[in-house]
Amino acid sequence: MNSGEEAKRYAKTCQEDFWQKIFRAETDYLMARLEGCRDILSVGCGPAIIEGELIRKGFHLTGLDVSAEALACAPDGLRTVTGRAEDMPFPDNSFDAVIFVASLQFIADYRSALTRTFAVLRPERIFLAMLLNPESLFFKKMKNEPDAYVRFLRHQDLREIAEEAARHFVLQTEYALGIRGENVFESDNPSDAALYVLVGRKAKQRQGLQGKI
Repeated sequence: MNSGEEAKRYAKTCQEDFWQKIFRAETDYLMARLEGCRDILSVGCGPAIIEGELIRKGFHLTGLDVSAEALACAPDGLRTVTGRAEDMPFPDNSFDAVIFVASLQFIADYRSALTRTFAVLRPERIFLAMLLNPESLFFKKMKNEPDAYVRFLRHQDLREIAEEAARHFVLQTEYALGIRGENVFESDNPSDAALYVLVGRKAKQRQGLQGKI
């Protein structure tokens, strides 16, 4: 999002009923896995629609994004920081959870972003990345739309990303969020599931991929 107008258009699209259904499902998913967390960093948050919902549920959120224009559309109550994920400008051991809501694959050097994630997380705390699943019907449909944001995806190899994350975190993975047409439902079927989710805890030493949640 390189301009204020683009950020405003995106924020307006996010208010459509279809996207609101998706955001509600993603919010519920996050809440179930962030229980016990207080201070949460959302990396690549954009206008922070889901983060706003988490704030309303009582979480303390910091939103990091390279776009000041996008952050200008963020809800009240969100602490916003403009910066690159690869250079997260926070002290070590600052957060109970670091989340990437469909943002990690858009980061040029996602490996450096994961290294910084490990640093800013408190010991034994939660890393969670919602990755877009390129094999899903939803992704394939979106990719054919001329203005679709998924066209800007930099990384599609889910296994490669998971293996890199597993070097830092005690990691598990699962498919989630089925989407067919306008219907949003629970599914771990790779054809239906729009997301491939990485969930882990900060490890004391480098780890290996553990499998499904």
